[in-house]
Amino acid sequence: MSTSTHRQDIDPRAFRDALGLYASGITVITGLDEQGPIGFTCQSFYSVSTAPPLISFSVMKTSTTYPRIRRTGRFAVNVLSHRQQGVSNQFARKGADKWADIRWSPTRAGTPVLEDTLMWLDCQIWAEHDAGDHLIVLGQVTEMSPAARQVHEPPLYFQGRYRRLSPDEAA
Repeated sequence: MSTSTHRQDIDPRAFRDALGLYASGITVITGLDEQGPIGFTCQSFYSVSTAPPLISFSVMKTSTTYPRIRRTGRFAVNVLSHRQQGVSNQFARKGADKWADIRWSPTRAGTPVLEDTLMWLDCQIWAEHDAGDHLIVLGQVTEMSPAARQVHEPPLYFQGRYRRLSPDEAA
């Protein structure tokens, strides 16, 4: 890989604002350890491979939740619906009871999956990579939600706010 001769200092806030122009979905990464269910809101999630089935998410190195998930070796990705903005906010808070009034059920491996999500994936940690102030986590999918589910609209996160999809306009 070549390095650019046009390198410039990038202001972290300007960089974050620029990336805020990329709309993303919202997930909650969940796990279960000896202390009980754990989880955090995550918008940096994507598919990686279909054979084997791999996904990835990024998490800040300062996370106090992810080290607990790492020790268990497994996690679930819960893709939220637009009706779950409150759930997203609840799991994004530090120091609060993230599981207050949250309904969930276990996967076959015991990982908590949230009710009323668009879909969920239960995963084993496949690899972890250092990436600046984040970690990139790869997970191998071992179980997933049934295909025949009621589909709700997803929330979008754009420019620091929740948004909704609008119907396609006629050309």
